[in-house]
Amino acid sequence: MDAQEHSSDDDVNRTGPHGIGLVPRLQQTVALVEGSSFCVAQLGGEIVPEQVDGLFVRDTRILSRWQLRIDGHDIEPLSVLPGEPYECRFVGRLPARPGAVEPTILVERHRMVGEGMREDIVITNYGTEAAGLELALQVDADFADLFEVKDRRPTHPREIDRRADASGVHLQTSGANVQSRGIRISWPGAQAAPGVLQARAVVPAHGSWHTSIAAIPVVGGAELSEPFPLDRPLASTGPALRMRGWHAMNPAITVQNSVLAQALTTSERDLGALRISDPDHPDDEVVAAGAPWFMALFGRDSLITSSLMLPYVPQLAVGTLRTLARLQGTKVSAMSEEEPGRIPHEVRLGADLSLALGGESVYYGSIDSTPLFVLVAGQALRWGVAPEDLAPLRPAVDRALDWIDHYGDRDGDGFVEYQRSTDRGLLNQGWKDSADAISHADGHLAETPIALAEVQGYCYAARHAAADLAEAFGEPDRAAALRHQAEQLKEHFHEAFWLPDEGFYALALDGHKRPVRSLASNIGHCLWTGIVKDEVAGQVIDRLVAPDMFNGFGIRTLSAQAPRYNPASYHNGSVWPHDSVLAASGMARYGRRDAATTVTEGLLDALEAFSGRLPELFCGFSRDEKPIPVPYPTSCSPQAWAAATPFELLRISLDLDADLPTGNARAAAVPASIGRVRLRRSPAGSTPVSVDADETGAHVSELAGRAGDTGGSGANHEERHD
Repeated sequence: MDAQEHSSDDDVNRTGPHGIGLVPRLQQTVALVEGSSFCVAQLGGEIVPEQVDGLFVRDTRILSRWQLRIDGHDIEPLSVLPGEPYECRFVGRLPARPGAVEPTILVERHRMVGEGMREDIVITNYGTEAAGLELALQVDADFADLFEVKDRRPTHPREIDRRADASGVHLQTSGANVQSRGIRISWPGAQAAPGVLQARAVVPAHGSWHTSIAAIPVVGGAELSEPFPLDRPLASTGPALRMRGWHAMNPAITVQNSVLAQALTTSERDLGALRISDPDHPDDEVVAAGAPWFMALFGRDSLITSSLMLPYVPQLAVGTLRTLARLQGTKVSAMSEEEPGRIPHEVRLGADLSLALGGESVYYGSIDSTPLFVLVAGQALRWGVAPEDLAPLRPAVDRALDWIDHYGDRDGDGFVEYQRSTDRGLLNQGWKDSADAISHADGHLAETPIALAEVQGYCYAARHAAADLAEAFGEPDRAAALRHQAEQLKEHFHEAFWLPDEGFYALALDGHKRPVRSLASNIGHCLWTGIVKDEVAGQVIDRLVAPDMFNGFGIRTLSAQAPRYNPASYHNGSVWPHDSVLAASGMARYGRRDAATTVTEGLLDALEAFSGRLPELFCGFSRDEKPIPVPYPTSCSPQAWAAATPFELLRISLDLDADLPTGNARAAAVPASIGRVRLRRSPAGSTPVSVDADETGAHVSELAGRAGDTGGSGANHEERHD
């Protein structure tokens, strides 16, 4: 749960356990998340009209007002008590009763969010006589599309039917070319009128009064199942059971570093809350991109997140791959940018799809989702996903490789590039997708088609991943051919992108095949994939940790020396934790654990400043100038790949790697700042992997090959003392 309040002087001067200043809490909203549904409310629990507040289900705001008044008074907020990410308790009080010196009536609102909402209200009277109270809940819905709310656009006018009957208040809208949406608010024992429910309560002295209210969405004329039925204990409801299952699926991890330990706990809970699935395939869970505005399947985000979580929860990658394979492109469509073999950029479920990218539910305008799909399939094999679970995905992998060759490489030059098909699509289609993200060294914007450096790295790694899969399925000749293609791409990439005078790679090639000579963090992804040539890797790594790139907490998206550098921009100088941790992973890959540790320790300090939950991004001001990271104002939190970052920090610190089809794994001594690490019940392979490490060495145990693996079997491990 994300509960953030106004700061005070004490907030500004707070420090964490390691002495890092904590980021002041400036936001005044509370976000609750469960799958693709979420609720944004004020600190007292109110959902206020004309704000970004609301209950959102299937990309539609189905509640835009939810305001409880008692005896005509607002409830004074006292505290927000978090629980699981889908629930919290708002604690408040009423003004002093007539004749009383101090307030004696406390109100607790336990809110639970899923595909609908339940609120349990407990009113406690600490007075010396019974209190007679009149409660009024004002409700409304504008049925605005999520994009209208997020971007604060004027909402499309909608005819809304507001009525009441014995079953509660009903709000309903429908229109041409949109799916009808509605909601019923049920409060047993209350009197219902259009837009308001009213009840009376007599609360005995030193006693309590209880009630419950349910908000049940209506889609296409049918009510959805209540996520928290009033006749069922909370522990046995669907969201509670899903979260318990997620906790049980994760390995047990103990880390001496208290900041990382707290972050792993927070991230594990956040990732559990961000999981979504297709109702027709409930076992294939994926992680939505981020709360509150990106609670949907995004190909790139879901794939990178599941990649970072493979050592811990490989099932997440399997669900992601299966889901994306079902959505893989089959035809050419200019509006949605669908092409045969292409993996989607995002999926939206709003009632009015004319507001979505491309005007359709599934939009395909991502240049990197497709190679990342192949890359993650190969990584899944290495981290112990059974070949029989990956076998059904091989046709989708082959179609993705075909897309890379025939659609991704638009002009046959060997590089994958993008150019949108219509003005309804994204101008930039890599992970830095803002309109001004790709610029030359003099500041002018690059012309499309654009071949991004990191995308070539993804394609390089995808071919190696496909080769691993081919080898696992007894196709050595195909594996050799794919590896040869990958190495040819590596040579071609170096020739076209290397900037000898900078000791760095160009950000991209523009539409005229000119190098985009800006120095950007994208090259860290090239290290992660292995496309960087060994003989120049040291120069690249040194450049990434130079002061114009590394701000003390992470790697800036753009060099501070660039004309478009802006530390408070989205992609031109900010720091994205996942971007930095991928670079650190690449540094470790090339044997530069010193540089990797520099980056990971900066991110650990950022984790401490953000109280254990990294945001999607933060500003790129130098740590010398701003001793704590400065939040970016509209950053998602929790956000999927930011939540996965602490897990990758741990993997890098352990230097943990595996090739489980052959029964091999390795780990190394951890930096002194991390301290002792114990990882138990990691669900990789057929037998759990256990890791014990400290600054003197590491030991991997309980690792056995799976019977029938094509790579052989055996209980092999590597113990390293660095």
